[in-house]
Amino acid sequence: MYRLATVLLTSLFLVACAEEPMPETTVEPLVEGEARPEIYADFTLTADLSYLTANQREMIGVLIEASRIMDDLFWRQAYGDDYREFLDGLEPGDERRFAEINYGPWDRLDGDRPFVKGVGAKPPGANFYPADMTVEEFEGAYLPGKAGLYSLVRRDENGALTLVPYHVAYADELKAAAELLRQAADLAESQDFANYLKLRAAALISDEYQVSDLYWMDVKDNEIDVVIGAIETYEDQLFGYRAGFESYVLIKDLDWSANLARFASFLPELQEGLPVPDEYKMESPGSDADLNAYDVVYYAGHSNAASKTIAINLPNDEEVQLQKGTRRLQLKNAMRAKFDKILEPIADVLVDESQRQHITFDAFFANTMFHEVAHGLGIKYTIDGSGTVGEALRDVASSIEEGKADVLGLYMVTALHDAGELGDVDLRDYYVTFMTSVFRSIRFGASSAHGKANMVRFNFFMDAGAFVRDSATGRYSVDFERMREANADLSRLLLTLQGDGDYEGALELTNSQGVIGDQLQADLDRLTQANIPVDIVFNQGEAVLGLD
Repeated sequence: MYRLATVLLTSLFLVACAEEPMPETTVEPLVEGEARPEIYADFTLTADLSYLTANQREMIGVLIEASRIMDDLFWRQAYGDDYREFLDGLEPGDERRFAEINYGPWDRLDGDRPFVKGVGAKPPGANFYPADMTVEEFEGAYLPGKAGLYSLVRRDENGALTLVPYHVAYADELKAAAELLRQAADLAESQDFANYLKLRAAALISDEYQVSDLYWMDVKDNEIDVVIGAIETYEDQLFGYRAGFESYVLIKDLDWSANLARFASFLPELQEGLPVPDEYKMESPGSDADLNAYDVVYYAGHSNAASKTIAINLPNDEEVQLQKGTRRLQLKNAMRAKFDKILEPIADVLVDESQRQHITFDAFFANTMFHEVAHGLGIKYTIDGSGTVGEALRDVASSIEEGKADVLGLYMVTALHDAGELGDVDLRDYYVTFMTSVFRSIRFGASSAHGKANMVRFNFFMDAGAFVRDSATGRYSVDFERMREANADLSRLLLTLQGDGDYEGALELTNSQGVIGDQLQADLDRLTQANIPVDIVFNQGEAVLGLD
């Protein structure tokens, strides 16, 4: 993985479900928190636009305008249609700023704890479902397509549950966004990218994304890219069904991308080597997957809510993945910000001095990249043929999938290193950087699929002796041999849970291991006391890019 990074970085740098209610007497009262915008480090999203043409620079502005519509729509999904009134009711200052960062009055990095007095708990289904709807009511309702990605659940005039497609509920906004994508297409210098933008415009106003997803997989010659639409289902913590709106506007780093391209070709061979019986790896990853590096110049909607994504693996459509694979987009500038502002300071506090030298940006970049590649490994449909893994694992599907990608990413690093494909690198760099990244991601909290996945992994590796804490110094180190074994064991467990569609087993693993123990919490508190930020927040837009 590291040569990937050093091949990466050398040439890269050279070239530039509700539980049963408990008795009322045992229910703990909701504890409100405080606004804490200081846990985010400011970072200005810029990129070198000097080599772009006038049309390309104009197109970036148009894509940012379309992204702002996605931002508005995600606010409505996360909080409600009256979010502007909510924001206007807050005094300028920390509380309002924190609400803007979190897209609502709930702290996403503290288990969705409310920080505005009197708002109550965040509905697990956000604003995708009626506030008074029960799980039993939804499951018992006859609603064909009710597990669909692109509809809201509402009540009709008789109070019965009904589905309202996104393209109906948000018709005016989506038509406006589609028109902006068509304007951007007229400015595009890549004909393939122009065609993609037109197809994506059609997807926004029809909720039919598959054709544009398939076409996007073949768009290779564009220097500017955009990921836009209803994409990830993390905001739906009730069932994990419904997709939230988001957008990224991206500038491709052609030199870095050229150096990454070859790693996608290893997927079929790595799939065959997974540490599970054949039935759990019977699917073949698409061979047309690719890897690219970008500078991101605008985040909007779900992608901008609290913890910021530093790598993307899309499309999510299982049929597209099996036919074409996926694209892995590494967000270089955002990744560098998290390494410099968060990961290295964490290492100074929590990593044993004897292993501190093994934390490198090369390894961080490569671990993150292989995490995204590893989403393409394993199985998308349960082995009994009953449906997709996501449908079977419901509300825990996202955290199990993120955990799988984490451990299979490290499996890929190890396998490619052992095969000599990563060059002359020190595998220990990847392992120690991996452990340090666990501390970083755990701080995202239990409401984040990534945070929950990291809690499971931390506890699993501690129990296996792969992570070792020195009680005298309070610092951690990696036992490298046990790390290999523990990673294979957890890979096997997660792949089996997915292949079996074992919801109860996945829920038990998440509930028992996806927790922060007292010792770990005390160590994380040391990071807070050292004023180490949890994540980053962006200064972004046309002005900082010199486009206003």
